[in-house]
Amino acid sequence: MIAEAGHFALVLALALALIQSVVPVIGARLRDPALMNVARSTALVQFVFTAFSFAALTWLHVTSDFSVVNVYENSHSLKPMLYKITGVWGNHEGSMLLWVLILALFGAMVAAFGNNLPRSLRAHVLAAQAWVGTAFYLFILATSNPFLRIANPPIEGRDLNPILQDIGLAIHPPMLYLGYVGFSISFSFAVAALIEGRIDAAWARWVRPWTLMAWIFLTLGIAMGSYWAYYELGWGGWWFWDPVENASLMPWLAGTALLHSAVVMEKREALKVWTILLAILTFSLSLLGTFLVRSGVLTSVHTFASDPTRGVFILLILCLFIGGSLSLYAWRATALKQGGLFAPISREGALVLNNLLLTTACATVFVGTLYPLALEVLTGEKISVGAPFFNLTFAPLFLPLLIAVPFGTQLAWKRGDLLGAAQRLTAAGIVSLVTIAVLWALVHGGGTFAPLMIGVAAFVILGALTDLIDRAQLFRAPLATSYSRARGLPRSIWGAAFAHAGLGIALIGIVCETTWNSENISTMRPKDVVTVGGYQVRLDDVTQQQGPNYREAVTHFTVMLDGKTIGAMAPSKRSFSTRGMSTSEAALLTRGVSQLYISLGDSSADGSVAVRIYHKPMVLLIWLGPVLMALGGFLSLTDRRLRVGAPKPAKAAKTSGALQAAE
Repeated sequence: MIAEAGHFALVLALALALIQSVVPVIGARLRDPALMNVARSTALVQFVFTAFSFAALTWLHVTSDFSVVNVYENSHSLKPMLYKITGVWGNHEGSMLLWVLILALFGAMVAAFGNNLPRSLRAHVLAAQAWVGTAFYLFILATSNPFLRIANPPIEGRDLNPILQDIGLAIHPPMLYLGYVGFSISFSFAVAALIEGRIDAAWARWVRPWTLMAWIFLTLGIAMGSYWAYYELGWGGWWFWDPVENASLMPWLAGTALLHSAVVMEKREALKVWTILLAILTFSLSLLGTFLVRSGVLTSVHTFASDPTRGVFILLILCLFIGGSLSLYAWRATALKQGGLFAPISREGALVLNNLLLTTACATVFVGTLYPLALEVLTGEKISVGAPFFNLTFAPLFLPLLIAVPFGTQLAWKRGDLLGAAQRLTAAGIVSLVTIAVLWALVHGGGTFAPLMIGVAAFVILGALTDLIDRAQLFRAPLATSYSRARGLPRSIWGAAFAHAGLGIALIGIVCETTWNSENISTMRPKDVVTVGGYQVRLDDVTQQQGPNYREAVTHFTVMLDGKTIGAMAPSKRSFSTRGMSTSEAALLTRGVSQLYISLGDSSADGSVAVRIYHKPMVLLIWLGPVLMALGGFLSLTDRRLRVGAPKPAKAAKTSGALQAAE
């Protein structure tokens, strides 16, 4: 009964999405407030039905109802409760239901908190959101129904993929989807602006909070996915340039460019057409990521589906929305009024440079990811584009971007003084050069790349700090005055400083881990000792344990530094009998922001174990940086200017007056 109710709720959500797709648009054409307000009510109720459907599927997993195909294929009665819940979206059907749930959630949030939007704009935004929702409701109901029944229910399920039985599944996919799907609001605002043929600073102020919210979640989602892969897969790496990893990076790059472009548009009413295009492309890249994961065109740990029917359906959705929105853009963009002018050396000019470098980097990742697929389709030839290509093309684009970031915050709007900005950054530049020189000397005159990049990272961090110091007039005014000015700074200023500093911190972690990590691969027996990164690691013994739904061989290690014991580590190998799969559970020992990492290979009959031991200096900075960036985004999101938004139109007593105010 629960499964049928969940399925019926999805059908009702589809019906409401169809109404929301058509009626508000008609109302906007007729200037009928009642018809335009249909968008608000249908969006809210649609979310309720979708949430009920998702709750129904969750209940089926929690109660281990193996009469449902989705539960049978992805659950087990002995599986821990946490993994029963997370297993809801640890498969294709459930993850797509989570996808539309978040889509409906964002639509409901616009309906609930968009009272300050002009009525016609809100109607068009929610209608565009419903177009996307309709397509994915149809996709789920036609090809990916999570509520299909089994005629003769089995006693036990097939269990969830062992790799997914981890706390990372509870955090990574929801965060990533909140980012992916969150950009649909920016897309809907762009489509609405093109339909109405009007875009201004108020539009930028309305769209920025939604874009920023999606960017925050996508940043955290990518960071969590990277850390999950790092400790779960046993390889010790944090980024592989996997095509699906790239599929999440591309909308992040485009979304970052969109955020900065919207700032220019809000301040100067410039880059209008470009901002609209970025909003379309960002969500288009999110849809592309969905296609790569769901179509079966890739073989990856991330992919769920290999059904050609599903792939064709998603490809049609992709072509419909990307092709349709770009066609609308080509038709209507010329009707948009151009904004204000600014000098090349200005805050706007710096943000334009930021956009050019970010979009070029995004295009590079796009070509490197899709070229092998396109070549295989056209010629049948299979090639691999891996880390060497991306490292050699992506890094040179990011280096000038990083150098430009501190200058951008120091330039004035409309017309800036580059020499003055350089003077204010003198201290940051000197410290960065000293950092480069000291590090180069410490590595005994070896390669200069690592010291150079750490120096650049220091310049980015100190540049963000310099901006705060200048605004607070620290060292130029009494301490009490500086404190008062610092407290009075807009939160968006603090947010930008945190985000830029987070970028520099992440870069330090990347460079240190990549350049100075140590590795030892050996076969060890009890009481054997190996040395890695100055640490002595001794294998003590191997014990067998029984988990809820697996058998586990735990290997115990003692870690010593200069003969003193500083900790113990216990990596393991787990065997899941239901799936007939085994996983390697790595062990981590954290020292400051560095880590010792141990993963196990195969065991031999003589009791020896293949062991990989890594020492990874500063590795945690790789993920602390994005967390700081997300914190900066959150601070900006709480800025009063974004919370207040554009003023609400005054209410008039007569309908005609209300219409004029809404328009």
